[in-house]
Amino acid sequence: MPLILISGFPSAGKTYRANQLHSAFQAKILSSSSSTDDARIARLTVHLVNDESLGLSRDVYHAARPEKDARAAAYSAVKRLLGRDAIVIADGLNYIKGFRYQLYCEAKAVRTPSCVVHVGTPEAKCREINRALLQDASKPGGYAEDDFDNLVFRYEEPNGMTRWDSPLFTVLYEDEQPPIDDIWHALIGSDGQAKAVKPNAATVLTPAAPSNLLYELNKTTSDVLAAIASYQGDHPGEAGGNVKVLGCSTDVELPAATVTGPQLQRLRRSFVALNRQYSLDPVRLKGLFVEYLNDEFLKMG
Repeated sequence: MPLILISGFPSAGKTYRANQLHSAFQAKILSSSSSTDDARIARLTVHLVNDESLGLSRDVYHAARPEKDARAAAYSAVKRLLGRDAIVIADGLNYIKGFRYQLYCEAKAVRTPSCVVHVGTPEAKCREINRALLQDASKPGGYAEDDFDNLVFRYEEPNGMTRWDSPLFTVLYEDEQPPIDDIWHALIGSDGQAKAVKPNAATVLTPAAPSNLLYELNKTTSDVLAAIASYQGDHPGEAGGNVKVLGCSTDVELPAATVTGPQLQRLRRSFVALNRQYSLDPVRLKGLFVEYLNDEFLKMG
């Protein structure tokens, strides 16, 4: 069942919104349990995953290594809970788009829908709340000033135009509560039918490949890698960037970390092995491979 990703600036009120969703969804499930309307909904359970439930201190944001370990703990907890009868609310900063993409892929792997709830509290208000939390020892929360500035600077705001941030629901600071009914309808449905998640078009295709497909796969993927190598040669020492590929409307979006030739060759071989058994239109190969590379680069962060 669905994954709900909470995202926003530090001290934006994400946990407050996550608790609102948790309580509202539990009430909907309890209401369904008292009737015979939908036994599927009555079986659902709601799980809230956040720093507190994982026993993580906000001091982890002082350095890269403990922060990375904290993200890994949250990722593992969400992945473990995702299932047929579970609604998982991942409450946290979730400020890295690559991390949101990874969780989106985990939800899709178990054929369950997902959404992002962006807590859109302005930075100035977040800073005011954060300072108040730091000054009041009786209240939990609050980030060190340097950590707060760093997290705000690195925050990658969700974009509803990307599939891993869609559907996107934005909750403003002034809103009394999130759009609970809209989120419920988008993820659970109101017609008694479970929301179906379609598999990736690039990996689920009709069998029976033409005899020259392997040649086309090797040639097309090699052409794309050649374009990347040419770009890297023209931009020595630079990481990231968009590579235009002849005959393809989508650019290759290189990750922040430098991608080596052997890494690209491994990705090319994986794509070829994955698709050689299917009947693919040669015209689509270049676009599919570029999309595959972009997805894999996102996982690199």
